[in-house]
Amino acid sequence: MPLVSTTLTWRDHLGTIGARSGYYRSNYKVIPGLYGIGRPGLDSPVLVTANYKLSFDALRQVLPGIDAWILVVDTRGINVWCAAGKKTFSTDEVAYQVKSTRLAEIVRHRELILPQLAAVGVAAGRLRKACGFNGIFGPIQAKDIPTYLHRNRQADEAMRTVTFNTGERAVLIPVEICLLWKPFLAATAVLFLLSGIGPEVYSLSAAGTRGIQALIASLLAVLAGAVLTPLLLPWIPSRQFWLKGALVGGLTAMTAMAALLPTTWTADLPAAIALVLWAASVASYLAMNFTGSTPYTSLSGVGLEMRRGLAFQLGGTTLALGLWIWSAFA
Repeated sequence: MPLVSTTLTWRDHLGTIGARSGYYRSNYKVIPGLYGIGRPGLDSPVLVTANYKLSFDALRQVLPGIDAWILVVDTRGINVWCAAGKKTFSTDEVAYQVKSTRLAEIVRHRELILPQLAAVGVAAGRLRKACGFNGIFGPIQAKDIPTYLHRNRQADEAMRTVTFNTGERAVLIPVEICLLWKPFLAATAVLFLLSGIGPEVYSLSAAGTRGIQALIASLLAVLAGAVLTPLLLPWIPSRQFWLKGALVGGLTAMTAMAALLPTTWTADLPAAIALVLWAASVASYLAMNFTGSTPYTSLSGVGLEMRRGLAFQLGGTTLALGLWIWSAFA
């Protein structure tokens, strides 16, 4: 049985940076199966986690001095919460790993400590029938597991409470920004192309001048939707993430344009409105990505928000592009 260290190497830290920034996000995983920490034996606890390597590393690094088994289920390289929602961290998958690793021959007890965020995908009662092991749900955070084990598997309210504080929101920002570069380049190319349309057949000079203005609005939208909105989340009006992003995007664009492009408001009002609408629509979409990362909304709530948000985003983008082209003729 493979034994793993509780100390992360420089390769693990580089991998964490890669995953957090989006480069390894889709293929950062470990082989499913049973691993040992310390010198596990017949009575050592069995902790279950996903095969997303960030989840695996987060668990093993908090277990120095503890003898335990880690049962890694195949979640296709997806973290615990998302995998449970997608039903890849499921009752059947946990039962399959228990049987395939012959866990019943390795430990005397019949208890699996499951991550609490897997509760939506794992039915503890059905798990017992499927593999003979009882599933109990441990703390939310891996860092609380040593205390949880020391207290004889008793979790207090703090261990059961999901948080989404500033640090937890900030850690999501790099990956959101890094995943943007392809659509951002495509959108920038389209904006520069549309910016050259005008009374003349086509103006390369206008494409450059107006294209720069559109690029500034796009950068402001990314700043507003992917950075400012998550950081300022509790203080922005509305419970809907798309609306939070739209408000921050619109205000950021208006404030920055007043400072960077002051003449636009007086000399070309339609163009100014178009840029603000564009920034608000893009920021709204980017902010809406965070709704699935939070404890604020249910699955049905996310669906409702997306229907409302996409209507605004598509309508705002269409109107913004129409005004942008029309402003060249006005």
